[in-house]
Amino acid sequence: MPNIVIVGIQWGDEGKGKIVDLLAERADIIVRFQGGNNAGHTLVVDGKKIVLHLIPSGILHPGKLCIIGNGVVVDPEVLVEEIESLRGQGFFPDDAMLRVSSEAHLIMPYHKQLDQAREAAATVGKIGTTGRGIGPAYEDKASRVGIRMNDLTNTGLLKERIELALAEKNFLLTRYFNQSPADPGQVFDHLAALSEKIVRYIADTPALLSYRIARGASVMFEGAQGTLLDIDHGTFPYVTSSHTVAGCAATGAGIGPTAIDAVYGISKAYTTRVGEGPFPTEFFDETGKCLQEKGTEFGATTGRKRRCGWFDAVAAQRSVRVNSLTGVIITKLDVLSGLPTLRICTGYEIDGTLIDQFPSDIPTLERAVPRYIDLPGFTDDIRNARDYSDLPENARSYIEKLEELLAVPVTMISVGAERTQTIIRRHPLPA
Repeated sequence: MPNIVIVGIQWGDEGKGKIVDLLAERADIIVRFQGGNNAGHTLVVDGKKIVLHLIPSGILHPGKLCIIGNGVVVDPEVLVEEIESLRGQGFFPDDAMLRVSSEAHLIMPYHKQLDQAREAAATVGKIGTTGRGIGPAYEDKASRVGIRMNDLTNTGLLKERIELALAEKNFLLTRYFNQSPADPGQVFDHLAALSEKIVRYIADTPALLSYRIARGASVMFEGAQGTLLDIDHGTFPYVTSSHTVAGCAATGAGIGPTAIDAVYGISKAYTTRVGEGPFPTEFFDETGKCLQEKGTEFGATTGRKRRCGWFDAVAAQRSVRVNSLTGVIITKLDVLSGLPTLRICTGYEIDGTLIDQFPSDIPTLERAVPRYIDLPGFTDDIRNARDYSDLPENARSYIEKLEELLAVPVTMISVGAERTQTIIRRHPLPA
């Protein structure tokens, strides 16, 4: 059975949660391979809205194994809250449905305190962080002072690692940010209480994945955020603190790259962005407000309004390249209904020169003036379309122009929030 990677190809919020939930019906294992609870997946199941931050969307399907990989940074408090919330809604009936990598790093209370203090102190160059402690947790991982899931099983070592981490963190908090220090004993007690609800899920997930793949299991790897927020390949420094691209699925889950058979990128039919940073096709008129309201463009994690703009094929082409996409999945096509003209950015003019490559530096990208092609819009309500032929001609022309520009087939099209509101042209996983 094939193993596939699902990534976002914009600045996140592309609707990955719904697509992963839909595809999970045919996968045996669903793995989250990077990021933390700064990302949220919003799903609508039988009219009920469900928001997940850490646990893969496959948890809504009985009999699936969901894995939080070693590339994820886990806030233990959020994880416990999410487990209890799912159970309260009638999901996740069996502990065997979830495993968390023993090598995954923890987001500690002092990570969140430091994250928020930094953003508050910044007078220029604000990143727009969610303040969830993601960046500081990844910093500790790289500095080799982080606390991992397997540390929860060793009380003495856990105390030592907390004290080691706080020797530096408290200096920064008190001397640089004028904040109160974190108390090592209180941090330990807080974590110890949470660990009682978590340790049952901790496992050597790379070994588990290797075993299951060797016996024919089909695995779907899901990332958080989007390609343009990748710490190397995104709009640095307005990025997240991990690798969001498909190549990270191997390292973030602990499998070899040859175990991956295909990569599918998810994109909205338009473009959105949350937080700071350049956004060449951004709307500053009523069209932006219209899409924001019609598309419910508010962050699942933070509630922040998403900035909206036309589809940016220049940015998307970069994502196609760095992810080696097999296919593209378009979401929220229904939100464009009613617009008389649909625009697609096919190039940038920078200092009088037209380019068709996405600039790698912020000053250049900030000077980019988008150049568009215009296509006729459509007015039909397409939320009941289930076959590609059900779409109006202008909607099909729009999709086909995206395929031409990206040089990758559009394999699925979402026309609404519900699972069933999806047109499947070619399913990534066999029945």
